[in-house]
Amino acid sequence: MGLFLLKRLATLVGTLIGASVIVFLVLEILPGNAAQMLMGPDASPDAVAALATKLGLDQPAWTRYWHWIGGILTGNLGDSYAYGSPVLDLILERLALTVPLAVLAMTLTTVLALVVGVTAAARHNKMGDVGLMGMTQVGIAIPNFWFAILLILVFSVKLQWFSAGGFDGWGEGVLGGVKSLLLPALSLAVVQAAILARITRSAVLEVMREDFVRTARAKGVSQRAVLWLHVLRNAMIPVITVMGMQFSELLAGTIVIENVFYLPGLGRLIFQAISNRDLVVVRNCVMLLAALVVIVNFVVDVLYAVIDPRIKASDI
Repeated sequence: MGLFLLKRLATLVGTLIGASVIVFLVLEILPGNAAQMLMGPDASPDAVAALATKLGLDQPAWTRYWHWIGGILTGNLGDSYAYGSPVLDLILERLALTVPLAVLAMTLTTVLALVVGVTAAARHNKMGDVGLMGMTQVGIAIPNFWFAILLILVFSVKLQWFSAGGFDGWGEGVLGGVKSLLLPALSLAVVQAAILARITRSAVLEVMREDFVRTARAKGVSQRAVLWLHVLRNAMIPVITVMGMQFSELLAGTIVIENVFYLPGLGRLIFQAISNRDLVVVRNCVMLLAALVVIVNFVVDVLYAVIDPRIKASDI
């Protein structure tokens, strides 16, 4: 297991290095000039050149890349062109909203998917199975931004149970913060839950054909206990795989939902930074999302062996 972790850590580091190079190069080849956008279209060439020098934009690309990597390793991500404040402070401030939003959405996704998936598998080829799978098909077809607007119209405009947007912060209490994030989290969770429910149903049906399930039933174990205590655990390998990918998608998917609900999170920060050509913020935010995806995949690989001891590290 130790060798496996060492190999996975080496792969993680190599992937992060490759991702950093790709992120830097892609942003470098984009058209436009950050100094020109900050100074405005009427600025003189000398003023634009002076600002570019101040921002370090006149240095060679490889020099700026190594300065960026060195800053990441030391915690100095530089200052935002548009905000004039440290990028690290901006990111940490926005993560205080985005991470709880993604965790809440993933929690809703997991609960809905497991309940629907296991229930549909227990009623295989019956009306309950057909109805639930039909609902998941509708859920997959619904764009999350459209569902977010629908939730606002129903629960904010008509019923007035929730705020239509904005976030007052966690100073008002945990319950108040969770209430502000509930509609955005639900709009993110519906599509992901529909996908995960279908994966769960397929995995549970496959495990239910195993001999140990018939043995447990022959010993008098109830069907509910067999499904939730024995079958589900053995069916979790593909489910965990999809959950890892979905959590990464939820972090990236907040860009759209945060703009719909006007939430001051990481997604909205990226959107505003792109509009302002604030490449320092964009580069570090995209790199953070890439790092989170890689780390989540690493955690999923480790969970394989924890969930199913029959799996050897060399098989992953």
